[in-house]
Amino acid sequence: KKSKLSDSQIFAMLNEAEAGVLVNDICRKYGVANSTYYKLKSKYAGMSLSDLKRLKELEKENYRLKKMYAELSLDHTILKEVIEKKFPDILDED
Repeated sequence: KKSKLSDSQIFAMLNEAEAGVLVNDICRKYGVANSTYYKLKSKYAGMSLSDLKRLKELEKENYRLKKMYAELSLDHTILKEVIEKKFPDILDED
């Protein structure tokens, strides 16, 4: 699920909280729930903007690789089943 906040907005929101602005005021300003703020804080606290962008890139790459692996795994299973049906003796090495 894509966040409605950009990386710079998340970074600005967390910096405002560190500067002493009330969490309720920050959430109202950015249009997010308090729980969303605390989730973002637990995930991104202490990061710089460049770290945040790099993390987002790595998450996107990880998602792409997981999807690719799932598709290849499915292809492998289908091909294995086809080979076993066509050549039942080829995999039996007894």
